[in-house]
Amino acid sequence: MDLTRARARTAELLAEYQIPSAVIGVLRDGRVTTFAEGVKDVRSGEPATTETIYQIGSMTKTWTALAFMRLADEGKAGLDEPVRTYLPGFRVADPEATAKVTPRHLLDHTNGIEESFGDPGEGDDVLERMVAGIADAPQVHPLGHTHGYSAALGYAILGRIMEVIEGARWDDIMRDRLFGPLGLTGTSTRPGQVDRGRAATGHIVRSRAEGPIGTPLPYLPRAFGPGGNVNSTAGDVLALAYVLLNGGKAPDGTRIVSPEAVSEMTRSRVPVPDPYMFGPEWGLGLIVCDWHGHPVYAHDGSTVGQNARLRILPDSGIALTMLTNGGPREPFYREVFNEILAELGTVTIPDLPKPVLGGGLGLSAYAGVYERPGTRYEVTAEDGRLYLTFAMNAMEARFLGKPEQVRRELLPVGETHFLMPSDDPLEDPQTVAIYDFTDGGPARYLHTNCRVNPRTG
Repeated sequence: MDLTRARARTAELLAEYQIPSAVIGVLRDGRVTTFAEGVKDVRSGEPATTETIYQIGSMTKTWTALAFMRLADEGKAGLDEPVRTYLPGFRVADPEATAKVTPRHLLDHTNGIEESFGDPGEGDDVLERMVAGIADAPQVHPLGHTHGYSAALGYAILGRIMEVIEGARWDDIMRDRLFGPLGLTGTSTRPGQVDRGRAATGHIVRSRAEGPIGTPLPYLPRAFGPGGNVNSTAGDVLALAYVLLNGGKAPDGTRIVSPEAVSEMTRSRVPVPDPYMFGPEWGLGLIVCDWHGHPVYAHDGSTVGQNARLRILPDSGIALTMLTNGGPREPFYREVFNEILAELGTVTIPDLPKPVLGGGLGLSAYAGVYERPGTRYEVTAEDGRLYLTFAMNAMEARFLGKPEQVRRELLPVGETHFLMPSDDPLEDPQTVAIYDFTDGGPARYLHTNCRVNPRTG
């Protein structure tokens, strides 16, 4: 790989997308190449390095899944045992979900439990309090019926199972059972464990004229722990990728999980209703993409002002990661990765689909209100076109200087799938699925950004 060219192009794109810094890592044939561009904090101007530590957000889920598979290897946990096997007091509003939800449902986001856990605080008992706080949580959809991403709750339940099995806190389990055996020096789960001299500061962009500014939320609440609170470096992320590419072994040969565990993580899959933005299937802690007929295993993660991406190409024996302290911006990731992938002579990222004429069903089949607590989407048909109106979080809208209500046209790319372009240059196009038509009636669910929202009107 021509590092000089890759660094120069990355620097150009960072300026174009107003992202302060990026660290890129490539694993190929067991060898790691990393490079850094930009600054850790726009206020200090201190340059990012390959050892800079970033928040990796929901990529944490892949780490938690791998740690859980270690327990499964040891016979301490079962993917298809009811959660109540490990947490006898576990209860949600739906009796079937209470009795039958399993770790597999949590790992692949098909549990359907509403993320209604209250404020569990920042103490060491946060996961225990989260599980206790969902006794009245309703079902977004029936257990196992569809994929619907759970940002915090699903993996918090999984983390609590791990705590009960091991008799230790999730943070300590991750350190002792995963980070330590992998020999990682830049990976941790708590803000207080991060070397502040190596940490990147998150940034957001409210306008191109203003440029990137420091995030108003320096780190996520502890409730996101097993689903979002790992901090890491590009090199450490690629150590995780090495395990998944090499049948469960660490770079130094240490056995982390069995080959069967890695196979289960990638083989056990459920369809994703909106297949275009992230991937058509979800495994156990991994998204399964299809790049021109080749499988690619992936996970992304974002906090407020930091972003992480991991792509594993088993057919080529290659993994790429990107950690940034701004974004996410989809075109930035695609341009950087595609240039590297092309130079490595392997498959590149498919483009988003193009709108099609006459796509979709009758407009009335899609129109309606789809919502969950704090989120409301209204699909309307006007003059032969579909529009989606949704509300932003009021505090977020005020801080970003944006309207609380946003309206976008939905352009059909298939019978149940739509492209949702934005007229805001700071926003990327999104894709939307409106699906699950029963008995000739209207759609029951709207799926976008991996989240599922049931029809309510």
